[in-house]
Amino acid sequence: MTIASSPVYLDSSALVKLLIPEAGSDALEAALRGRTDLIVSDLAITEVASIVGRRVRERAMSGDDARRIYRALMGQIADGRLRREELTSEGHRDAENLLIAPGHGVALRAADALHLAMALRCGARAVVTYDRRMAEAAAALGPFEVSP
Repeated sequence: MTIASSPVYLDSSALVKLLIPEAGSDALEAALRGRTDLIVSDLAITEVASIVGRRVRERAMSGDDARRIYRALMGQIADGRLRREELTSEGHRDAENLLIAPGHGVALRAADALHLAMALRCGARAVVTYDRRMAEAAAALGPFEVSP
């Protein structure tokens, strides 16, 4: 996988692969190694917390592991490896406009619209997602390179 464009917006499906080893994690880590232009939103952070919380409830992960993963994520934000974009009321209005825009023919989910609005607001030129519907929406609605 190669990501040429800059900056790069990571949705929660990509962000979780950087935090929890799973299929595709190694390739994503290699593609992003050394980059200083990675952006995540408040939404992605909350969705990752939801993912690890669900894994704890399902007994697929310990509470200690969940807290370690969350601390690692917040540490990457604090040390600048990831740039955090706040989800503002303006971001919500942008997402709502994407949801009701006539003629684009994309069936957007609310969370996808929020991710795309954030990517557009922060000037991302690439969107990394492992969600097929999100990838299709990003390709249709934004001036983005979409990976993987």
